[in-house]
Parts: sequence; structure tokens; C-alpha cells
Amino acid sequence: VHWTSGLRKAVFGAVIPMSMLVALTACGNGEPAASPPRPVLVARADAAAGPWPVAASAFAGEIRAREETTLSFRVGGKLARRFVDAGDRVRKGDVLAELDPEDLRLQSDGFEAQFVAAEAQLARTRADHARFAALAKDQLVSRSSLDQQTAALRAAEGQARAARAQRDVARNQSGYASLLASADGVIATRIAEVGQVLAPGQTVFSFVVEGEREVAFALPESNIREFRVGQAVLVELWNSEAPPLPAKIREISPVADPITRTYAARASLAPEHVDAVALGQSARVFIVGAG
Repeated sequence: VHWTSGLRKAVFGAVIPMSMLVALTACGNGEPAASPPRPVLVARADAAAGPWPVAASAFAGEIRAREETTLSFRVGGKLARRFVDAGDRVRKGDVLAELDPEDLRLQSDGFEAQFVAAEAQLARTRADHARFAALAKDQLVSRSSLDQQTAALRAAEGQARAARAQRDVARNQSGYASLLASADGVIATRIAEVGQVLAPGQTVFSFVVEGEREVAFALPESNIREFRVGQAVLVELWNSEAPPLPAKIREISPVADPITRTYAARASLAPEHVDAVALGQSARVFIVGAG
């Protein structure tokens, strides 16, 4: 009993202050207290944010060169020396790398020796044919013997021509031990290293030819018919606050990418804007009236 009365006192002691709080709250004008104001961020929606109309569609792109190629040796061998690195500017005809020339030199010497032997054989066969021709004129040898000498002479002449051609090819291959720049441009990437054994045609450098610059981007399959070659576009560089550059679509791939289902496209920049862009720079292409 004493425990129950004590519990009741504790409960009533807790309830009374709460009832007093409710009564004090109701003693006002009967309206709930106003909540404190909350700060908000307000942004105005502009009709056109930038120098292009609202109807312009934007596509991500990348600045590329009009002509991009790979450089490789026409013959195989061990890469002995490399004279340029990625980012170096080169002029047409500059030596970029060299193969070990020893094997090519020995091969050239071998074909040169074969050519000399073939020429000597041809000279001897010509002398034999001339002697048999004189004997046949005096009817000292049969006509068939002269025919055999004539056939031997034709064969020797063919062997001499083949040996001469092989010698010339070997000489040219000796010259192919040096990799030359095909035009003025920039070495984009270095792929092969000194000491590496290369096969004929294996890429040594990727090369960007000096000249026109373009932006490569992809067009969606859903409205590909809205785009055409020669269409004017605006190119905005992501890391530049300069005004967008005018360009024109130069090409649109006729086949969609099998994975992304987009059509590769390129837009050419005017020649006066070449110095304003850098290779590999990110850009956005805006096309008015698309989408």
C-alpha cells in the first residue's frame, strides 16, 4: 500500500507541471507561436543562358587534328635509337628513330654478291652463245646446240635481272632503317622503346599533322536526320571563358557505333582559331534547332 501511494505521488508530480505548461501556453491570444523564418536560395531561370538560342542542343566533344596517323618502320629490326619524345614538334624529313642497321647491311651485302655472280654468269653465257653462233654459221655445230646456248643466255639474263632487283630492294631496306617524319607536326604518343624488336609496320609513334583542328563528337541516333554536313555549330571550350568558336560539321559517320548507338561526327574550326585550341581539349558543341 505504501509503495502504491508513493507511485501515485510520483505520477501526479510529473503530470501537474505538464498541465501547468499547457495552461500557460493557452493563456496567450489562442494562436500558436510563429516559427522562425528559414533562409532559402532563389535562382532566376533565364530564357537563354549564353550566346546561343534556347533550342540549341549541346554535345560533348574533344579537340582533334584533321590528320592523325601512326609512324612505323617499313622493315623489321631492333630499335637502336630514338631521337624524339611525346610532345616534340618535328619538321618533314627529320629522323625520329633508327633500327640497328647491321642485319640490313649484311643482307644488302649478300644480295650485292649474288648480283655480281649473276652478272659474271651472264657474261660467260654470252661469250659461249657468241662462239656457238659463229660455229653454227660455219655449220660446225648443230642447230640444236645453238638453240640450247640461246636458252641458256635467256635464263642467265633473267637471273641477272632478278639479282639486280633484289640488290636494289636490299639497298632501299637499308635506307628504311631510319624513320623519317612524313610532314610537319607533333609527336602525340611514344609507343616503342629502345631495345624492342619491331615487326615491319609495327607502330612506333602516333603522329599529329600540323594544320586544321576539329572537334570530334557523337550525334544521337534518335534524331540523326536533323543533322547534315555543312551545318553551322558553336564550339565552347570547357576550360576557357572565351566566347564560343564558330565551326561547321565536316563529316557524319554513315554507320552508328554498335555499343553507344551514336554517330561519330567532326566539325572543322576556322584556320584562324587553330592557335586558340589544344589537342585533346574538352569542348561542347552547340547545334541550333536540334533535339
